[in-house]
Amino acid sequence: MPVEFKAQTLLAAQDVRVAFFDVDGVLTDGGVYFSEHGETLKRFSILDGYGLKLLRLAGIKPAVITGRDSKPLRVRLEALGIEHVRYGTEDKLPAAEAMLASLGLDWKQAAAIGDDWPDLPVLTRVAFAAAPANAHAEVRAIAHHVTSARGGEGAAREFCDLLLTAGGHYRRFLDAARGLPA
Repeated sequence: MPVEFKAQTLLAAQDVRVAFFDVDGVLTDGGVYFSEHGETLKRFSILDGYGLKLLRLAGIKPAVITGRDSKPLRVRLEALGIEHVRYGTEDKLPAAEAMLASLGLDWKQAAAIGDDWPDLPVLTRVAFAAAPANAHAEVRAIAHHVTSARGGEGAAREFCDLLLTAGGHYRRFLDAARGLPA
């Protein structure tokens, strides 16, 4: 059974045209893994990845702003077709503002999901802010929606599903996945 969202939550998210994602703690579980050779390893949820693809199909641009940079991250985002990315950016607000300007959008058309203090400047400006269940308390406190899932374990997918529902796309995509006529 899909997560049910409150009407007020859906109304707040209905005009979203760009969704900002943090990586560590949102698209991953927030852990940093190292191989025996010192390589950074990341674990990504396939559910989250499919949600990002559905956003693109719905015309909602997924954008990633992350304080870290790694080959596994670049490989994953490229495989998902994410075009709007800023790597190694500790100050996320200027990166988000630049992306909005390049897309011809404003904060009223933006949503974001983040899990810790570096995400707060963006989360407090977007029309719709979300946080994974295991986000820092200060982030959960300002979020319009706190996911039932943890970061790296479906939180991003739940955020995507919420945006798809608010934009009127969820049912159409689900029916298509079931092989039902539009």
